[in-house]
Amino acid sequence: MNSSKTASVHHEPVIRWTGLRKTVTSLVFLMAGAGHLVLAPSVQAAEEPWRTELRGAITPDRAWWDLDHYHLDIDVDVDTKTISGTNTMRYKVLSDGQRLQVELQAPMMFMRAEQNGKRLKVIKKDYSYFIYPDGEQKVGETYEIKMIFEGTPIIPNNPPWDAGITWTTDSSGKPFIANSNQDQGASVWWPNKDHGYDEPDSGMDISVEVPDDLMDVSNGQLVKVEEHKDRGTKTWHWRMKNPPNNYGVNLSIGDYVHFSEKYEGEDGTLDMDYYVLRENLDKAKTHFADARRTIEAFEHWFGPYPFYEDGFKLVEVPYLGMEHQSAVTYGNKYLMGYKGRDLSDTGWGLKWDFIIIHETGHEWFANNITAKDIADLWIHESFTNYSEGLYTEYHFGKEAGAEYVRGTRLGISNDKPIIGQYGRHEKGSKDMYPKGGNMLHTIRQLVDCDDLWRSILRGLNKTFHNQTVTSAEIESYMNDRSPVELGKVFDQYLRYDRVPTLEYYFKEGTLLVRWTDVVPGFDMPVKAVVNGAEVWLKPTENWAAVSFEQPASTLAVDPDFYVRSSNILGN
Repeated sequence: MNSSKTASVHHEPVIRWTGLRKTVTSLVFLMAGAGHLVLAPSVQAAEEPWRTELRGAITPDRAWWDLDHYHLDIDVDVDTKTISGTNTMRYKVLSDGQRLQVELQAPMMFMRAEQNGKRLKVIKKDYSYFIYPDGEQKVGETYEIKMIFEGTPIIPNNPPWDAGITWTTDSSGKPFIANSNQDQGASVWWPNKDHGYDEPDSGMDISVEVPDDLMDVSNGQLVKVEEHKDRGTKTWHWRMKNPPNNYGVNLSIGDYVHFSEKYEGEDGTLDMDYYVLRENLDKAKTHFADARRTIEAFEHWFGPYPFYEDGFKLVEVPYLGMEHQSAVTYGNKYLMGYKGRDLSDTGWGLKWDFIIIHETGHEWFANNITAKDIADLWIHESFTNYSEGLYTEYHFGKEAGAEYVRGTRLGISNDKPIIGQYGRHEKGSKDMYPKGGNMLHTIRQLVDCDDLWRSILRGLNKTFHNQTVTSAEIESYMNDRSPVELGKVFDQYLRYDRVPTLEYYFKEGTLLVRWTDVVPGFDMPVKAVVNGAEVWLKPTENWAAVSFEQPASTLAVDPDFYVRSSNILGN
């Protein structure tokens, strides 16, 4: 990186909002750039400054143009831990607009933007950049802008939960490098339209130049390797034909060795490629058998693997792992379970490698079906958490899968709703994993037909293939195909922080029941065993009597429903 370069970017007035608090205690007026005014507010510091309306909303400067393609072309300097290069962005004009909004987070530097060989005007506001294109942008036409950038990306303290580029070495001292950036976004290391609602419809090309004794593994299929003997480097060219979500774009660099297999799946022959550190080749050849078993199980439940054209890769990285599209990253140290432990405490979670199964499940829910707003991240995490139980069921039986799902309730805190605040890049509770998975398991009981349930899961991936969606769309699809009304069920588990409680008591042989700790109008049916016989109860928020041929004296709720029950009289 040449530090003498000057970025041709001006600044707009900025006020940084912190959560719902917008208390500005003082404003200092400064002059910057070419006469542009900067407001430097003194505000309460945001705990997570990337969560703002500017970042989270579909702003007018985003809405008028649609992504078609990215070509990310970068040079990775492993000695200085810097990245430099370009992202050429192709887009289609949907309506009239004056400027395009993209993001790049400090300490990365947006140097300039070019179109038709001309340098463009760029205005900076926070870490958003507003690019003024060259000339008229005609509706229906397609254009390209090249963004030039460089810098030293954030080094995360705790990847993959902290975003950035991890720079480490393998046991031989060779560089071992990878990105992770789900929450903060891909703009921590490359400039892009950093919002979940829009993906490049024609896919993406990724070109990464690294020292010639290393390999880069990115998304999609390897197109070619270009050698530069004069500078001792190689450029690895990768191509994705399917549209990626931007946080799923992958950079993995190391002294990799490669092995592969072919899988005859529902849509033909799937290339399954594995890239691991040289020192781990032998153990990987055995341990990664879970990948093939996972594709088999999830094609059964969810339909064809979504990205046959791009193949499937499992890539070793120096952090736990992530759902990078068609290039799932792996760092579970070749252990069964989650870092060697069973998150369900049932024993079933030690029958398989958690990271292989969970992150591969995201190929269907996160990469194929992607939430428009991070507030709806349950679409990614709840279905994928539930997929762990489905994998267990496919290979070990239905009761094994149910036991696993029920066991994951140990991780539920019921601290706040699963759905976050829309338009602010703000996700909800971490309960979106186990509580969301148990919500889906509960809905399966309500559907009460395994063939229909499987058709709903497969139908979701077919109907919304390669699409960005809202929670409302997913809820509507499932509700339309369910024999039981699910509206209040979704409200209860996604938008409320309490577990439904079935209160009951016996009076003169009659059972009285009602729901408490529920959203208004909650009337979910529930299966129970009364006097040793299985029955369906239909409680509401009001007490209702249920009579039986024989006097009622015992009740046990089906454990596959994620609810609580309480005999309020203890009788």
